[in-house]
Amino acid sequence: MSGIMGYFYNLVVFPGGLFALAVGMFFAGIDRKIYARMQRRVGPPIYQPIIDLIKLMHKETLIPRTSNQKAFRLAPLAGFAGMLVLVTCIPVPGVFQGIGQLDNLLLILYILAIPAIALMVGASSSGSPFGAVGVSREMVMTIAYEVPLIIVILTIGIKAGNASGVLADFSLKSIISLQKETGSILSDITMVPAFIAFLCCIPGTLGAVPFDIPEAETEIAEGPILEYSGISLGLFKLTGWLKMFAVSALATVLFYPVPYGSHWLLSVFLFILKCLFTILISVTLVRATMARMRIDQAYKFYLRIPTGLALLSLVLTIFHVHV
Repeated sequence: MSGIMGYFYNLVVFPGGLFALAVGMFFAGIDRKIYARMQRRVGPPIYQPIIDLIKLMHKETLIPRTSNQKAFRLAPLAGFAGMLVLVTCIPVPGVFQGIGQLDNLLLILYILAIPAIALMVGASSSGSPFGAVGVSREMVMTIAYEVPLIIVILTIGIKAGNASGVLADFSLKSIISLQKETGSILSDITMVPAFIAFLCCIPGTLGAVPFDIPEAETEIAEGPILEYSGISLGLFKLTGWLKMFAVSALATVLFYPVPYGSHWLLSVFLFILKCLFTILISVTLVRATMARMRIDQAYKFYLRIPTGLALLSLVLTIFHVHV
């Protein structure tokens, strides 16, 4: 399938759209179920995200009188659209190679920031003081986890560029090809700190415990999404589920992609399994064992631990390149 119809299929059906939504909602259900079991609770059914979405779609969407109505309405849609494009940019090794030049890691990093920006715009336009506090926290968190994330991507780009004979190569196709020839990028000990740093960035990107500070229910009553309801709130939930799939898929492609040569159905199954493993170790396990941090604690953590690990990999990679 090629041309406009091919792009439409990739955006709406696979690997974006229906496929990404289904997998993201499945991950969210598994995450909640295992999290409950770790606390010795029964927990909700795995299909609870579907129930929540149906319930929200049947509720009225209320618009605050003091809000900027256009920005308030468009913010959830912008975040959702950004995530739809992002999941289409990520290749599924052996099944989907990505669209044109959209597999560039720097472009993906920009698109990954769209949901956070949309959340800040929506909360700022709501007229709620809780939303204003949530925006300031979201802004600090975004800056905090973006720094190590950029360094990790720069490290991987330099490593891929070394294999390609250029200074840096940020194409996901090139990174997958490199691992096809030399094995997982994690087989190089210099990339292990970068991998740990990337895992640390995932809960911050998803706004999961202990980094759910912008939406802390007990402090600012859901903050940025306090005034949202109905379909608008449902779009934010969908964006979060898409983002859960997107960041786990990105981790899988960058660090342990599915081996080539497998049947396409097996490749998809292994891809989903590896993505789920990423979510379980970076989100579920962490939020079951840690309490919410304060915003200053989270900011210091990201600028010390993940940034330090990412810089270590960057220095080791540069040194290896010039040896």
